[in-house]
Amino acid sequence: MPSPEGPRTRGRWPRVVLKLSGEAFAHASFGYGIDGAVVARIAAEVAEAHRELGTEIAVVVGGGNIWRGLTGEGEGMDRANADYMGMLATVINALALQDALEKVGQATRVMSAIQMAQVAEPYIRRRATRHLEKGRIVIFAGGTGNPYFTTDTTAALRAAEIGAEAILKGTHSGVDGVYTDDPLVNPKATKFDEVEYIEVLNRGLKVMDSTAITFSMDNKLPIVVFDVMKPGNIRRAIEGESIGTLVR
Repeated sequence: MPSPEGPRTRGRWPRVVLKLSGEAFAHASFGYGIDGAVVARIAAEVAEAHRELGTEIAVVVGGGNIWRGLTGEGEGMDRANADYMGMLATVINALALQDALEKVGQATRVMSAIQMAQVAEPYIRRRATRHLEKGRIVIFAGGTGNPYFTTDTTAALRAAEIGAEAILKGTHSGVDGVYTDDPLVNPKATKFDEVEYIEVLNRGLKVMDSTAITFSMDNKLPIVVFDVMKPGNIRRAIEGESIGTLVR
């Protein structure tokens, strides 16, 4: 749980997990790789929110801008091997985000579920919570360390482990919340201000994968779905503004 030394936060939640898809880091022009300007903007927003609101922030990054396990499986690769490759891609993104955070003066630690001591600390729950209590941003890389699980599930698992009060799920495709249908395809789709976990599951709404939603429901972890590409939205989400959809 957050440090007992006293409330430092002016955000809605004292401790959150921010889930960023790898695609959010990609160059808009060709859809893959790492766009340094985008990563720098996200890092600056995270650091500012942490500094000014006092909220303890952990980040889970995906790797879809570099490699996706399902893509490899679709091309005939063994699913487990393809997923391990995806986990390594998340480490690349985590190091890019760490570099950008440290350039704006924010102390940061990358913790990987796959051990690679030269570039990241191994994930240890108590060490992670101690880093947060000391004012560091913790970036969780390597997924859960197991194939067949997405980084959505990683975000839910790590949030429960470190005692976070909410998961902030940043979208990147111009969709600013949860809709009744894909708003990019169906112009009649309507946006939910709030929606229950069970409705997300029953209707197959595209929020996070079903394992992550079920886990969040079982552990009473609210999920805020918002557009992370809009400048200022990370802070607004932490402050509790109604900028997206609340799943609870």
